[in-house]
Amino acid sequence: MNCIKMASNENPFGPSPKAVQAMQAVLTESNFYPDNDAIELRQKLAERHNVLPEQIVPTAGSTALLGIIARTLLSPGLNAITSERSFIVYPIATQAAGGQLIQVPMRNNGFDLNAIAAAVDQHTRIIYISNPNNPTGTFIPAKELDRFLDEVPEHVMVVLDEAYYDFAEYFAAGRKVDCSNALDHVNRSHRVVVLRTFSKAHGLAGVRAGYGIGPAELMGYFARMRTTFSISTVAQAAALAALDDEAHVKKTLKNNAEQAERLTAGLVELGYAPIPTWANFVYCELGDDAAAVAKRFQTEGVIVRPLGPWGAPTAIRITIGTPEQNGIFLRAFKRVMEPTTAR
Repeated sequence: MNCIKMASNENPFGPSPKAVQAMQAVLTESNFYPDNDAIELRQKLAERHNVLPEQIVPTAGSTALLGIIARTLLSPGLNAITSERSFIVYPIATQAAGGQLIQVPMRNNGFDLNAIAAAVDQHTRIIYISNPNNPTGTFIPAKELDRFLDEVPEHVMVVLDEAYYDFAEYFAAGRKVDCSNALDHVNRSHRVVVLRTFSKAHGLAGVRAGYGIGPAELMGYFARMRTTFSISTVAQAAALAALDDEAHVKKTLKNNAEQAERLTAGLVELGYAPIPTWANFVYCELGDDAAAVAKRFQTEGVIVRPLGPWGAPTAIRITIGTPEQNGIFLRAFKRVMEPTTAR
């Protein structure tokens, strides 16, 4: 049986056709090592974000940069802080660096910034904030985030993980809400590093391309911690071309917003209460063993993500797909959850 994969927040439309062409064009150069400094990509990103090229560090996906940041700033006896039910790489990166991760309880399924601020001590070096948050899909409004960043102590660096920023920005425009001003804080030389990726809205999860934006001196330290030739020639070509294909991104964002509404309404109609999303996935509490439910979904030809490893054993995360995929999911959901309803 061919399954529809709705578990890893991938772009259902695939990569940009321009990115595919760019990747094909450089395949014959695969015998040469890539540009270790990704100079052309850094320059283009710098122009896009109105920062200096030395403020940007490209890595093989933004998750690679999380590991670099942790290894640079943490050691035994030091700690990092984040929220419970956030990105699963935060504990992995922290523990690999020998640090302790403090996970603060959520408020309304999102980050409790006041509680995070209260948890900071003299041993804290990093605060990880996923905005929008993976896996709950919640979003911190700009004013609330600005106030928090202005009050963070000087010995703490805030990692603003904005892997889903493109989706949040699109939603914010439609919902008349101010989106994140994270780059303003970077430009004011705050101890803030913003992470972005080509894996989501650009559909390049398989080639691994992401980057961080932050103070030039700090980013220089992170750059020296990278694995040599960490961004392949193919990935650099794909990322450069993807930045030029605004039509592909707009198509992705428009579909995502429309289908988020459809998925949410469909789940509500079936008696559930999904969290309104700011990303390209929907978080839904089932009141049942999510791992067992996910197995039942596979028999229906749909793969979803059970969230036990995130500390939510009765919840699932569903990637927002194409209209056809979402229709298949909703029909499968009704069949899969009927036994639970009958009990």
